[in-house]
Amino acid sequence: MRICRVDQLTGNEILAKDIVSRDYSFLLARGSVVRKEYIERLKELHIAMVYVEEEGRSIEARRILREEVEEKFTEKVKQILETHTYQHNEELVELCDTAEKIMHEIIEDEDVAERVFDIRERGADLYEHSINVCTLATLTALKLKLDKDIIRGIGSGALLHDLGLRYITVDYVNRNVEDMETNEMSEYKKHPVYGYSSVENETWLPKIAKDVILYHHETLDGVGYPLKTAVVPFECQIVGICETLDEMLCGVGRVRSKVHVAVEYLMDAKGKKYDSRIVDALLAFTAVYPAGTRVLTNEGEIGIVIKQNAEFPNRPVLLMVEDKNRNRYEERIIRNLLDEQTIFIERVIE
Repeated sequence: MRICRVDQLTGNEILAKDIVSRDYSFLLARGSVVRKEYIERLKELHIAMVYVEEEGRSIEARRILREEVEEKFTEKVKQILETHTYQHNEELVELCDTAEKIMHEIIEDEDVAERVFDIRERGADLYEHSINVCTLATLTALKLKLDKDIIRGIGSGALLHDLGLRYITVDYVNRNVEDMETNEMSEYKKHPVYGYSSVENETWLPKIAKDVILYHHETLDGVGYPLKTAVVPFECQIVGICETLDEMLCGVGRVRSKVHVAVEYLMDAKGKKYDSRIVDALLAFTAVYPAGTRVLTNEGEIGIVIKQNAEFPNRPVLLMVEDKNRNRYEERIIRNLLDEQTIFIERVIE
């Protein structure tokens, strides 16, 4: 345990003691993970010092793209798409270059194929969603050992897959399509057609990318949209499955869900709506329980996920904070679920 100034916190530290305000109001419990949004609030409340675990910074919140790189790409996509109007596509050419750069960022990480990454729920920012789907689809395609030219087409299509949402006025944030009014649902389900027709005649965009825009909501059971076909190009399925995961996490056309809920959905739909090979490749690098998640084990203990185990995304490393009787552990107890086979996570504690 060590004392740390609040203005030195960077996020993901684990509290070693409860935080109590000057008027003795309870703020945060020992064992909580300090999120970035908490830091500013603590400053506002004039909390100057907190106690954190000595190794609290060991929580691994691995991202596929480095945070500053992801922010740069997201800003670039935002600048381009915000000024785009229907069939005025000169500026969209730059997105192919962005997709290429994302692919190189991922490929340059020599250990990328062996890692498990934290992929978190967040707000429904369309531009961030486009970057995330591109990143997920690119890494999934690499896992599937597809040709690099095909991956380039997948990446470009993924960045542009929701282009058609720019042409509709339906409120799709944190709403399931099935729960929309009939006229809203009808309009929303046209967005793949709007996006495709906008770039259909462009020679700079590969056919794979155009198909991705049109087919990304089609599924193998034939109940997708807008074509309702069960014959879906493999490359388009990659983007469609990656988009399904990210939609559930950010709330674009779906009610926002936790990561483990989205993972369970894909597992249940594997082999029915989605190609099993693609789902397996995607989930092989997706942490079911992101770093910082509080979980209840089958033995009744409460722990916090601090690290992932490569190739076993549902068997993370836990820092135990409470025993089955809800007594807090004074000593530092680490349980690696890869080594302790009789222990498993029963549920996430919100």
